[in-house]
Amino acid sequence: MIEVEELRVNRGGRLVLDIPELHVSPGRVLGILGSNGAGKSTLLSAMAGEMRPGEGEVRFGGRAIQSWRPPELARHRAVLPQVSPLGLPLSVTEVVALGRIPWAGIEDREQHWDAIAEGLAVASAAHLARRPYGALSGGEQQRVQLARVLAQLHGAVPRETALMLDEPTASLDLPHQHAILAAARCRAMEGAAVMLVLHDVGLAARYCDEVLLLAQGRVVAHGPAPLVLTEEAISRAYGMAVRRLHDPQGREVVFVPA
Repeated sequence: MIEVEELRVNRGGRLVLDIPELHVSPGRVLGILGSNGAGKSTLLSAMAGEMRPGEGEVRFGGRAIQSWRPPELARHRAVLPQVSPLGLPLSVTEVVALGRIPWAGIEDREQHWDAIAEGLAVASAAHLARRPYGALSGGEQQRVQLARVLAQLHGAVPRETALMLDEPTASLDLPHQHAILAAARCRAMEGAAVMLVLHDVGLAARYCDEVLLLAQGRVVAHGPAPLVLTEEAISRAYGMAVRRLHDPQGREVVFVPA
């Protein structure tokens, strides 16, 4: 689905990202973890085709991502950024409807409203539909933005789509953190490739098939979540010694300072 080869990004004469190789398969959830400034958002932006790296190539669906026409790419790849500023006085439904812009002239009215309703429902935001977006809390706005990107992909074959979420749980309470990641997990089960930038190692262990650990723009470890989320790898990625606490049921992963 998404292939990265010899990807390098320089800023101010400094190498901020160096990814020799990375592949994200349909139906899989990749968690991207690392400390602040590790290059997580930069990597996601490059993989989304939102920025052109200094070196290397990103391929989406077997094609160089820069060769996709923007409307076509937007119907197959959706990105939820860390912050989604909006200065217009729109309702929640109108914000979610922005995700349908790439489908203008392709869909009928019923498909349009079905996509909005489904996005709101999956994001646990249906009850907010009639409210002004600007009157919502930060967590509520984040859920509405998730509904927007889900609506954006509605109508595409799931196996041909990618969902990229940059710190989607940052402003959410505990129940909604799990609800949002469960929704992303369901999207992968339908066949989509899903990429999540996360800070919570426990959430990554629960919801991600694979984990990519970054430090200073370079790969510390990459592979199946149970194999990557070790004391040694986490200590290297975050620059501090940690100790892993074992859950008796084996379902949770918790790291604390050693």
